[in-house]
Amino acid sequence: MPKTLPFVAAAGMLAALAAAGPAAASDADRALVDRGRYLVQTAGCNDCHTPGYATAEGRVPEASWLTGDPLGWRGPWGTTYATNLRLYMRAHSEASWLRTARSFKPRPPMPWFNVHAMTERDLRALYRYVRHLGPAGAPAPAWLPPDQAPTGPYVQFPG
Repeated sequence: MPKTLPFVAAAGMLAALAAAGPAAASDADRALVDRGRYLVQTAGCNDCHTPGYATAEGRVPEASWLTGDPLGWRGPWGTTYATNLRLYMRAHSEASWLRTARSFKPRPPMPWFNVHAMTERDLRALYRYVRHLGPAGAPAPAWLPPDQAPTGPYVQFPG
C-alpha cells in the first residue's frame, strides 16, 4: 500500500495542474490582451487608426477602434491612409505579425521605427488585443502616388 501513495499523490498533482492549466493560460492571455489595449491607447495607435479619435479626445467606443480611417496623409510620398488593423491582423498569424513588425517600413506618417523598438511581449500583446476585438469596418482607401490628388479629406504635409 505505501507504494501506491506516491502514484496517487502524483496523479492528484497532475489532475490539479491540468485543472489549473487552462485558467493559468487564460489569465496569461487576458493579461496580454489588457496590455495590448493599454499600448493601443498610449502608443498613439488610435490617433490615426480610429476615425475621429483625436478630435473626440479619445471618447470613441472601443467597438470602433482600429478600423482604419478615410482621412488621407499627403506628402512627397503620395497619400496614405491608416490601415484597418482589425482586418489587417486577420491576414497574419502571430508569428507572421512578429516577423512583419520587425521589418516593415510603411510610408509616412506611420512611425514604423516605434514598432521596431517594441519588445516581443508588447508586439504579441498588440496582436492579441487586435485579434480579440475581432474584424470590423472596411479596408482603408488604397495609397495614391504623389501625382494623384485624393478625392476625400486629407492632411497636407510640406514637401
